Amino acid sequence: MAHRIHLSKDKKLKKLVDAQPEYKLLRQKNIHLHLCGSIISQQLSTKVAEVIYNRFLALFKSKSPSAEQILAIPFDTLRSIGLSNAKTNYVQNVCRFFYENKITDAKLHKMSDEGFIEFITQIKGIGQWTAEMQLMFTLGREDVFSTGDLGIQQAMTRLYNLDAGNKKNLQEQMQSIAEKWKPYRTYACRYLWNWKDNTPLPKKKVEKKK
Repeated sequence: MAHRIHLSKDKKLKKLVDAQPEYKLLRQKNIHLHLCGSIISQQLSTKVAEVIYNRFLALFKSKSPSAEQILAIPFDTLRSIGLSNAKTNYVQNVCRFFYENKITDAKLHKMSDEGFIEFITQIKGIGQWTAEMQLMFTLGREDVFSTGDLGIQQAMTRLYNLDAGNKKNLQEQMQSIAEKWKPYRTYACRYLWNWKDNTPLPKKKVEKKK
């Protein structure tokens, strides 16, 4: 409830907060698996991503295969479920990194946000955006903000009437606005995403020709 009170101090964001339910953040297990899922879903619709991820899980007896178990699956078998060569390599990169470094969920949950991003982006195929999404949705961190997320850019451009023409200026404006949302920026992103996805764009007025 504290995050709703705090975020409501922003009058524009307050309208979104009041219209949506309270969001809860969860600390997830099997972080390597969530990273694999993120790689699998990249550039795919939600429906297609779900189909391929279910095919991926069907390769294992357990619904939560370990990094070692995933590494034991042949490259061509992973390709056969609908993964590209690049995605197959990235999935294996994640699991190899976790297995060789003996990484546990507990170790990652103890890291700071910045420490986690720096650590996990060592893996080829995991970039800043993917790391930020993991912090929000897998590690359940409350104060993560992603200026590089297209959905957040679109929502804030619309809500705050920002100029999206210059990406660098746009991201600077986004950071400035988001400063007042601390320490609950993750929740703000959830409200923005949901609002963007469920609110139709206003119709443009068409001037009648005289």
